[in-house]
Amino acid sequence: MDANGWDERYAGQELVWSAGPNQFLAEQTEGMPPGRALDLAAGEGRNSVWLAEHGWQVTAVDFSAVGAAKGGRLARAAEVEDSIDWVIADATRWMPPTAAHDLVLVFYLHLPADGRRAAHRLAASAVTPGGTLLIVGHDRANLDGGYGGPQDPDILLTAEAVVADLQSTGLTVESATQVRRSVDTDGGPRQAIDCLVRASRPS
Repeated sequence: MDANGWDERYAGQELVWSAGPNQFLAEQTEGMPPGRALDLAAGEGRNSVWLAEHGWQVTAVDFSAVGAAKGGRLARAAEVEDSIDWVIADATRWMPPTAAHDLVLVFYLHLPADGRRAAHRLAASAVTPGGTLLIVGHDRANLDGGYGGPQDPDILLTAEAVVADLQSTGLTVESATQVRRSVDTDGGPRQAIDCLVRASRPS
């Protein structure tokens, strides 16, 4: 889906995603001192707002101006608008400041291999020495063993593919695994299978 398609999807009054942060963001940043964060493909900004509420200075990048505007409203409601800079740009082409962020997120960005690789390598370039990169998305195993998510296997993640994307970036992969996420449905909770990769740049 291109920027216009996402603009249309985000144009409704209701949030497409929940207002709270992704569960893995909260888990993976527990105990991490706040600093400078980059949220690539930030969507409606829920993760950016949560980080700002926890003391981070955030740059939120997404190619949907409508999504960013909704994120801006969330930030104002949470009184953290001064802690987030919104950038309207394509995560596969935008050039972040090199080695300038203590935490970089790429959450649920699903693209064909070339675009995915480009976004992951740009994200890696933004990680400062001692900083962390978190990549989370729907795992390919979710097609047969999980709930929801895109149904095109060519845009789903595997730990092996993400680790390969990060080769020669100077980052050290700390973990690369499948994780399960509970999804509330009308028929009760279901389990989605995600891919989570955590990497860091040596100090």
